[in-house]
Amino acid sequence: MPDPVPLPVTFRPGGTRVVLHVLGAACFVVITAIALVLDTMSPAEKVSFVFTAALFWGVLGLLARPRIVADEDGVTVVNIARSRRLAWAEIVQVNLRPGDPWVFLNLTDGTSLAAMGIQPGIARQSAIRDARALRALSEARTAVQD
Repeated sequence: MPDPVPLPVTFRPGGTRVVLHVLGAACFVVITAIALVLDTMSPAEKVSFVFTAALFWGVLGLLARPRIVADEDGVTVVNIARSRRLAWAEIVQVNLRPGDPWVFLNLTDGTSLAAMGIQPGIARQSAIRDARALRALSEARTAVQD
């Protein structure tokens, strides 16, 4: 049976990523411009403003990091601070219930893993489509391995 989606495939919350990166860039530009325009600040204070702006953009970049990468061997779930590699056989079920902030993967060890790469926040229909595609891939790959 052919895969429902060609592999490898990466699922990302595109709209959220764009908003976070644009917000980070805009804040960096504004804070840096303020630091450079104010004559009453010392060079060290100006550097600290720019450093703080870069740090803020970096934090927003971390929030934009989540993704799910599916390939022939399994799935890599990249969340804000951690990533985890799963074999297809480890995934029992892919869930995106109404009100969930992101997809949850039920695993064979009885735990559930948040997969923040599919988020219904800004683009609900896209998240539902991606969750269905990941579910179909999981079911197809698990059936092949049985």
